Amino acid sequence: MPSDKMKAYIIPVEMIMVGQKTRRLTEVASPVTLADIARLAGVSPVTVSRAINTPSLVKPKTLEAIERVIARTGYVPNLLAGGLASRRTRLVAAIVPSVSSTIFAEAIEGLNAELVAAGYQLLLGLSGYDHKREMELTRAILARRPDGIILTGITHLKETRAMLSGAGLPVVEIWDSTPSPLDTAVGFSHYDVGALVAEHLMAKGYSRYAQIGANDPRAIQRRDGFIKRLSGVAKVELPDVEMNSPSTFSDGRRALSQLLGRGSGSLAVFGSSDVVAHGALTEAIARGCRVPQDVAIIGFGDFDFAPHTYPPLTTVRIDRRMIGTKAAQSILRKISGETVEPMIEIDFQIVARQSA
Repeated sequence: MPSDKMKAYIIPVEMIMVGQKTRRLTEVASPVTLADIARLAGVSPVTVSRAINTPSLVKPKTLEAIERVIARTGYVPNLLAGGLASRRTRLVAAIVPSVSSTIFAEAIEGLNAELVAAGYQLLLGLSGYDHKREMELTRAILARRPDGIILTGITHLKETRAMLSGAGLPVVEIWDSTPSPLDTAVGFSHYDVGALVAEHLMAKGYSRYAQIGANDPRAIQRRDGFIKRLSGVAKVELPDVEMNSPSTFSDGRRALSQLLGRGSGSLAVFGSSDVVAHGALTEAIARGCRVPQDVAIIGFGDFDFAPHTYPPLTTVRIDRRMIGTKAAQSILRKISGETVEPMIEIDFQIVARQSA
């Protein structure tokens, strides 16, 4: 049997007291309020507010009493209520194109881990590489008053930019490098990635060069850097294969098949992702091409399968999780009122394996 002291904190699971009325939790009724919690715990509303926002300032026994009542009633604090000491929601929102790709999933994991450790929750929206969808998500998210927002890329509709400017919230853009971020950016130059890949392949002296990839802004930047660096050395071939983002394994196979049918000579190919590069590699092997003598292939992302393809895939490595970690650290510092450098660069490198 529980002691009398413990009984003071026990509330029957099936019913709670609100004011002078008893109601069952299964009945339709108004939400439990902060004032209800205060009455049930035998403390003032100010003490409940302090327990929610700054629990370290509340006596352990009092905090325990409040937490027991909250747990029993299922009370969810209204963090926008004017009576609370803090106006913060302790929510940070992030809009990413997709979670199906490892390249974004690992960044989200790093972001979430850092936020949770700081007592924040992550609200996630998926834009599907659609700027209009990003705008709609931004509007819906800002209505929920997050403490900060993280966007993928640096290309946004003017309506999105206007909403973010008007909201006055900390903003971090990820996956790109820019001299003029909306607020702060964490990323790298995709253009420079393309140029680095071109240099790697040029040093090996192939007679033909090609790029296959998706049509999202970052993939296009990598393609442009690749083409520009090869300017004056060779014309870069682009297959007539429509590739939406994210591009697929089958896109890579179809694209390389088309390129091989256009001419002869050794061919060096830059894929916009490891997935499409893997498709191209599979097609080359299926056609009896020698890799990397006849066909060389470089991907992007260094996915977990890249070392295990046949032959192992040469690719560009970025610390994807670090992007999320740095983004979270930046936005938490900005929420706290600290100054954060406008551009945080993330390193990248070519991981040379047997495919190129």
